[in-house]
Amino acid sequence: MTLKDTAGKLPRMDFKLLWMRFTKSPAAVAYALSALLFALTIIINPKGFNNNFIGSLILLTVLLAISSAGQTIVLIGGGLDFSGGAVMSAAAIFTSFTMDSKDGLFLQVLVMCLAMGAVVGFLNGFFVVKIGLPAMIVTMAVSNIVSRLQYVLTAGSPAGWAGPAFINSVIHRFFDVIPSIVLYAAVFFPIVFWLLQRSRFGKQVYLVGNNKQAAYLTGVKVNWVIIATYVISGMMSAFAGILGAGYKATARVDIFSEYAFTSLVAVIVGGTTFSGGVGTYGGTIAGALLMTVLSNLLTTLGLPQTMRDILNGLIIILLLMMYNRSKAVRQ
Repeated sequence: MTLKDTAGKLPRMDFKLLWMRFTKSPAAVAYALSALLFALTIIINPKGFNNNFIGSLILLTVLLAISSAGQTIVLIGGGLDFSGGAVMSAAAIFTSFTMDSKDGLFLQVLVMCLAMGAVVGFLNGFFVVKIGLPAMIVTMAVSNIVSRLQYVLTAGSPAGWAGPAFINSVIHRFFDVIPSIVLYAAVFFPIVFWLLQRSRFGKQVYLVGNNKQAAYLTGVKVNWVIIATYVISGMMSAFAGILGAGYKATARVDIFSEYAFTSLVAVIVGGTTFSGGVGTYGGTIAGALLMTVLSNLLTTLGLPQTMRDILNGLIIILLLMMYNRSKAVRQ
């Protein structure tokens, strides 16, 4: 056998096939792109690579991942929630206003903010399910109402300060690198994973997102499940707002309004589809990391805010085109 014949029998690497397999895992792609953008950020500004940079990256990723959890559940169930940013901001205001630089009020704040988030979520779900209004219109309208109420409460001024111990529980750095918010994530993340992957409710959410009629025929209370996804989303956004108050120390009107859009993109980039029935929280965490690294890169470039917004929008459109191609099963 000649060398030519032997070479002809060697397996050839099909890069197109490898790429197709790789892109079937949106989380893997998000992590790979995050690593690439992170390396690019370091190349552009090597002096900025320090413990503070790493710690801030982890903190903001965790905060975005927590704020995106409810949106993940709603989207998998076939809905859409644009009120997350307003709920986060309201919860942050309630937190700093109630604590007013005092510690020992965390449980009071937690109950109050979760109740507020549940009410907002119930209103979203009620108008979507019972009245039949489009989810986008309903959640944007409710978001606007929540934002107006923030002005009523604060008159547009910063509202108090979070308790020092609570602030420390969010931003303290272990080994001068790892922010203490990871302790909240260590409890929160497993709960969300269990809720979606192990609980009966999670299985029902996937069924409803795939095909409401089929879910109904199998005995699922479709309307109840949809409303519950919005209630849970509101509560999770409120919890993210509480932690956000610890991160910012104080709060003002619409301080986290951008999270309504950023969390949605993180969820979509992580592999959850608009059509419902498809998605994982692990993918959302990967999407949150990618969005945070991208934001840091644009900041490092030192571009004007307007140019950063334009580039951010263009990149997000490209990401959505790349990842959101799969469809949920409908038949």
